[in-house]
Amino acid sequence: MSTITPIAILRTCYTDKFGVPRQSGLVPEAWGIIEFEPAYRRIEAIRGIETFSHLWLITQFHLVTQEPTALTVRPPKLGGNERRGVFATRSPFRPNRLTLTVVKLDRVELDGPLAPRLHVSGIDLVDGTPVFDIKPYVRYADSIPESYSSFADEPPSRLPVQWQSILQPPEPARSIIEQSLALQPQPAYHENQSPSPRRYATEIDGWHIEWTLHATHCLIEKCEPL
Repeated sequence: MSTITPIAILRTCYTDKFGVPRQSGLVPEAWGIIEFEPAYRRIEAIRGIETFSHLWLITQFHLVTQEPTALTVRPPKLGGNERRGVFATRSPFRPNRLTLTVVKLDRVELDGPLAPRLHVSGIDLVDGTPVFDIKPYVRYADSIPESYSSFADEPPSRLPVQWQSILQPPEPARSIIEQSLALQPQPAYHENQSPSPRRYATEIDGWHIEWTLHATHCLIEKCEPL
């Protein structure tokens, strides 16, 4: 069996995997830049890609280093307590740790030492993610209106986000932070523990954020540039 190597690296606004959306498109402004490896950094490799609005990325959960010890996982959508087969979920704890995600292609950068680069949005991956392949999203084949999903049929609920921090980042960083925290990125099992507010911290789009999760809202208490 042949080995595969990355064709590109994905740079994103999420430098910490805590806070990354659990699916693509949930934070529309979450940006990413696809930087090709030297062997694939050629204009002809992407000729015509600008005629598509969205792309499929085949990547890897590179920060998940441990091999899975079981073929069942606990999906967050089920509260983190019920087990399902790994191939019936999108868990990162899986053989080969491969991912499939769809992103919006915003623009193609053709000038500069790292060109060509692809600017995308709606990402759900951490900075430095290796990209193994890119394919255009084809609407007639990739969208199935009659499809259904058992435990993941509805988008996640969102909490209002409030600011206590005096320092607030400019747009679009502020929107990315608010939309990311509104998705309640904390571990699902925390919901079944102490009802008192919990404090969390992460890094998003060049900012260190600390917030407290309440039952009715998320309160950002500290926000500082990295």
